[in-house]
Amino acid sequence: MRRIPLLCVLALLGTTALAAPASAAPAPAAAPVALLSDPIYDYSTAIRETVYVDTPLDNDGNGTPDRVVADIIRPREAATAGVKVPVIMDASPYYQCCGRGNESEKKMYAADGTVSKFPLYYDNYFVPRGYAFIAADLPGTSRSTGCEDVGGTEEVQGAKAVIDWLNGRATGRNAAGAVVSATTWSTGKVGMIGKSWDGTVANAVAATGVPGLATIVPIGAISSWYDYNRANGMVNPRVSSVPSLHNTVNGRPSGTCTAVSSALSSGHAASTGNYNSFWAARNYVTSAASVRASVFVVHGMNDLNVQGVHFGQWWDALAANNVPRKIWLSQEGHVDPFDFRRSAWVSTLHRWFDYWLLGIDNGIMSEPMADVERAADVWQTSALWPPSGTATVNYVLQGTGNPGVLASSGAGSGSLSLTDTPSLTEANAVSSPTTARTGRKVYQTPVLASDLRISGTPTITLRVRSSKATTTLTAKLVTYGTATRVNYRSSGEGISTLTSQTCWGSSSSTDDACYKDTAKVVSSAAYQVLSRGWMDGQHRDSLTGTTAMNTSTYYTITWKLRPIDQVIPAGQRLGVVLTLTDAEFVSAHSTGATVTVDLAGSVLKLPIAPAGALAPSASAYGTDAPSVIYDGTVSPLAGTRFQ
Repeated sequence: MRRIPLLCVLALLGTTALAAPASAAPAPAAAPVALLSDPIYDYSTAIRETVYVDTPLDNDGNGTPDRVVADIIRPREAATAGVKVPVIMDASPYYQCCGRGNESEKKMYAADGTVSKFPLYYDNYFVPRGYAFIAADLPGTSRSTGCEDVGGTEEVQGAKAVIDWLNGRATGRNAAGAVVSATTWSTGKVGMIGKSWDGTVANAVAATGVPGLATIVPIGAISSWYDYNRANGMVNPRVSSVPSLHNTVNGRPSGTCTAVSSALSSGHAASTGNYNSFWAARNYVTSAASVRASVFVVHGMNDLNVQGVHFGQWWDALAANNVPRKIWLSQEGHVDPFDFRRSAWVSTLHRWFDYWLLGIDNGIMSEPMADVERAADVWQTSALWPPSGTATVNYVLQGTGNPGVLASSGAGSGSLSLTDTPSLTEANAVSSPTTARTGRKVYQTPVLASDLRISGTPTITLRVRSSKATTTLTAKLVTYGTATRVNYRSSGEGISTLTSQTCWGSSSSTDDACYKDTAKVVSSAAYQVLSRGWMDGQHRDSLTGTTAMNTSTYYTITWKLRPIDQVIPAGQRLGVVLTLTDAEFVSAHSTGATVTVDLAGSVLKLPIAPAGALAPSASAYGTDAPSVIYDGTVSPLAGTRFQ
């Protein structure tokens, strides 16, 4: 891969891709040359400054615009030479309360109030390569004013205001109150990145369509806060409530945000699973048509915090609106790619930002759209995601044996009776499929003669009658067969932290670029849950309100399971497990219902990729991921874990 000095890139390209004059003769065909920005700027002497950006809101009610703190680091030599640079921004609520990354790094401040140490590696790696980095405190957190409203207008408009300031559309001030401009040093192009809540903010700001936001990289990010806190009419007990999140990150003096806190408590309707205007205001999927930025999605398929529904529905909406996009799907849980595939990740992110922010035509958008982890550190690429030719295949439920039959041909037959068993754990629900257990029913395919790739969002339809006015309906997709797999249920959600370190970028006396390595955690198990999905019976017709189930009436109810891209190898079996209450994942109704399932009216629909999409394919880097060159040293593949 060819590296060129950034100043040469800027001189040749400005901030756009190189293009031949209209009158020029076509150039002879040649092999493409990949270009990369080089670390030509001195990190240790970079400009560090803090700007207080006015937002259009005043939700703390003090009579002045709420202000977002933008802590900035940018190359001094570029400023001296009059070279404008693009910005990479991580807007977060966590810089004071909780920290970022595997080592829970927080901002550290110099005597003049500027940041002497930024969390994460983005500044160390990208500032020497001709980027500015901004770590923005969301409203109401750390040193920003206003009150954090958890995914709401204040949060989104606060982060958006920084982009507006970078483009001359908002006012920023220094600590003395003097107005400062960014247009003297910023190209106006911004790339937002972040994991979890930080990545959620990137999704939300992109959904506003703000000019200047060129790309976002949401990692394990929420696309709809309802789907984070609720699941088809039920509360998700695994995650913090909206008021609790507000309290965790609130950086304002006691009493300042009482009104906002009260509004959050009432708006999110803690006692119900209803979808309302509060959740609608925090649903970014519905605004996907407004997205102008490219999107690089990264998500763990086994993320039990920010579950797969978030990347799945966001991806589908982006695709429907022809948004330029790329995706990585891993076997880990809520883990950052810097943690599970470090070398390949930094290299890919470097090229992504070079393309979208510096305009370097390095070919990244001509490479496969998707990278999917098949097993620990074994990756497969797909030109499109889901792969071209993926089609829905109906699987019917047959018989009442232990297990029943899951068949891709024929018709469902018979009926099934399920009794609500609130004490039934997931492990007991899905293990030992040939054993009869109260409260669950397993349906399995015959032993697979060839590999089966499920790529997309499964759905299940059950025709049911309940002895109670409501009940939870639960379906889990399971692969049965002993194998060594990433243990996403481990304390590190699939990775462990080592004592060794690798360095990614340049360091200063106060801010080093070195992070602890990690290793994959694997285990041998007889099965793995691939996907889960739930439905509240009384929300079967609408999430905005409830309708009791008539105990003498059959209802045909359809719901989605979490999207996946998983291969069930030949020699294993695919199963679907049906239960009622699932207290580990959704609030338990524990109604004691007995549910009769009409198997003839029930079907599992799976998005099955064609056989040609099964074979491992060469990645964008060939058979091996590249090492990343930094400061003259070659780093091995490694990883570390973010919070």
